[in-house]
Parts: sequence; C-alpha cells; structure tokens
Amino acid sequence: MRQATEGIQQSVLVTGAASGIGQATALAFGQAGALVWCADLRLEKVEETARHIATSGGTGHAIQLDVTAETDWEKAVEAIFQASGRLDVLVNSAGISHAAPIAEMPLEDWRRVLAINLDGTFLGTKHAVRAMRQAGGSGAIINISSASGLKAAPGASAYCASKAAVIMFSQAVAKECIAHGDRIRVNCICPAGVKTPMWESMPFFQELVTQSGSVAGAYAMLAKDALEGRFAEAAEIAQAALYLASDAAKYVTGTELVVDGGFTA
Repeated sequence: MRQATEGIQQSVLVTGAASGIGQATALAFGQAGALVWCADLRLEKVEETARHIATSGGTGHAIQLDVTAETDWEKAVEAIFQASGRLDVLVNSAGISHAAPIAEMPLEDWRRVLAINLDGTFLGTKHAVRAMRQAGGSGAIINISSASGLKAAPGASAYCASKAAVIMFSQAVAKECIAHGDRIRVNCICPAGVKTPMWESMPFFQELVTQSGSVAGAYAMLAKDALEGRFAEAAEIAQAALYLASDAAKYVTGTELVVDGGFTA
C-alpha cells in the first residue's frame, strides 16, 4: 500500500474474497485504507465480506465473479474503472484443491482444479495488466500459489501442478512487464497449511477430525512438519499480500514469498 500521506486511495481487487485467504486479504486491505473490490462466485458470501469492511470503517464492494469466465473478468474490470478510474492491486486468491490418487482421478476433476487455480490466475493477470497500463503502467499483481507448488504432496497432483504453474507463470509475466517498460510488479505468495474452509471441506480432513476427535486435532496432525507445529491463520498470509502491494516492496518482482512455518526448509 502507498503511504496514506500521499492522499491516494488504492483500488484493490481480491478474488476468492468470500472466505479463507481471500477474505482475510480483502479485510486487511480495507483496514489499510484501500478501496476494496471483493470478488467471488458466491455473491451473498462476498457481500458479507464487503459489509464487514464497511463496518470496520473501510470501503468495500462486492462483485460476483467466475474466475474461469473471461467475460466476467471484462465486466468486473470495467465496473472498477467506471467507479474508480484505476486498478492498483490485484490479488488472485480464488482456488480449490482436490485430493485423489492419480489412478483414480477423473479428468473433469483435474480440469476443474487447473481451470480455477491456473486459468483464473491467467485471466485475472491478463486483464489487470491491461487495466494497469490503461491507468499509467504501474501496479502490483499478487498470485496466491502454495508451498505445494514447491514441494510435492502425494494425492494432490492436480493442486501441486496448478500451483507450480502459477509460480512460473508469474515469473514470466514479471519479466514481460519489465521488458515492456511497465512498473507493474508480479509476485507469488506460497503458504503451506492455512486454516481455511477449503481444508475443512475435504474428505480426508474429516477423517482426521474423526481420528483426533476435533477440528483442532486434525489441524495439529497435519501441521507436525511446520516450524511452530501449527497451521497459519489466513490473516498472516494477508499481511504478506499487504507487503507485496506496498512501496516497501517496490524492488520486488518475479519472486515467490514463502510463508510456510518452515515446511519447505
């Protein structure tokens, strides 16, 4: 974020803002004084995020967005430009996971993970770059990848493949923006386990809940390799996004910020 003394309210679009990392990131930007566009396929849920920002003294607006549909991206960016005349920051946080042995994974499940995690990031980045160039050629794009894009996990081949691709995609676009003469920075955040509804909805997690006797116990079983023996809070990942969007990171582009409690060490 720019310093408030500059008198500029950043226009920030966050996808997946109905829950998890996306919601925490939208709330963090709202608290930092940004004009936050909260996007998600689940309109009622993302409207709750926007209301939460407003009740906290910030400015948030809800946008229904299917990240795999280019027409939705075009409408969203156009609406943002009509309202604020700029897009300064995009956080591509929308994502899903699917756990299944490769020999048992249906092609449609593979394609769905790749469509949301990778195609959605591609489309968002494409239209953000266009919008940022239209407004002067500067901005920050933050793509939420994963530690699973750096360290493979058995049974998560689709998720690992999509998140590894997001890292290389982001590096390529960062270099492309430099070559074009833009001041558009493109970076990734690579969290390890984060307490989110995505984890809790997965069948294997529910099995761990049964084994351990509680949701907290299931998280503890999964977090044994983390430095602090715990999953991250979504708000901790949001702080990394604030940093990458700020002037403190103005020399940072084409990299991945690993926030994983030592998981990949």
